Amino acid sequence: MHPENAKTPAPAVELPPLELLRSFEAAARTLSFTQAAAEVFLTQSAVSRQIQQLEASLGVLLFERRHRALALTEAGRVLQRAVVESLERLRDATARLRAAPAMRQVAITTTPGFASLWLIPRLAHFTADHPLVDVRVSATLDVLDLERSRIDVAVRFVPITRGTGATLFEESVMPLCAPRIAVALHVPGDLVEQTLLTVDMPNHAEAPTVDWEPWLEVMGLSDLRMKNTMRFTQYADAVAAAVAGQGVVIGRLPLLRELVQTGQLVAPFSEGAASRRGYFIETSRRAAGNPDAQDFVRWLRAEAEAAQRG
Repeated sequence: MHPENAKTPAPAVELPPLELLRSFEAAARTLSFTQAAAEVFLTQSAVSRQIQQLEASLGVLLFERRHRALALTEAGRVLQRAVVESLERLRDATARLRAAPAMRQVAITTTPGFASLWLIPRLAHFTADHPLVDVRVSATLDVLDLERSRIDVAVRFVPITRGTGATLFEESVMPLCAPRIAVALHVPGDLVEQTLLTVDMPNHAEAPTVDWEPWLEVMGLSDLRMKNTMRFTQYADAVAAAVAGQGVVIGRLPLLRELVQTGQLVAPFSEGAASRRGYFIETSRRAAGNPDAQDFVRWLRAEAEAAQRG
């Protein structure tokens, strides 16, 4: 494009002060500076000066001053239509904003495994009883700062010795697999012929069975080596592979209790082991002023108790 063909942006037009337009609208509607002054809580002379100031800034007369009467000029009628339309739109927007209920929200952070395998399948129970509450779930292995991230509730998965807040439940572990895999597993030593499904753990790159260790230790199988290994970054993916019959996963209970109850996964050996880890509920300072967050914590604990009884 040639420079001579380029369009120069139109200069910004400075709008008159809102208080002048408000006085003008009242005067244009009543055709009386005195009545307008009563509406805007000013004196008649103050309104008259405001109209003069507005006319001076626009460079046109807005009223014809007649003996004991006012009449709008053509410029005044143009401005009146624009001001009335703008004020009506402002009133409508203000009314909608005032009528809109404040958004109710509960923000939660937890691990991807807990979110996908335990929380989300149950979440409809909470939202059914709290239809006006938006629930925001941040599923991450990162330990988020609750205050800085504006989060109400955290469900942390940590060693029991490091747990803070209310205990949701402690974890036990045992091998789980699809029924067709379980038929070949009679004693723990049979695992050597199976595929190990495991999860990459931060800072444990050289220990592919770190999530299995509590159970292997209890069973006296610390040196167990399975035929091959499939490693995943997310526990839920390892569980999905087990359900598909691709190997044996270390089952974290109660996270996988429903999959066991429905027969999608079975425990080939009856012995379990405490993992010495658990899920703990932490709340932020903002949760103290959020009744919905407090309801969510009560609901979490009730669901955990019901799952334990089941």
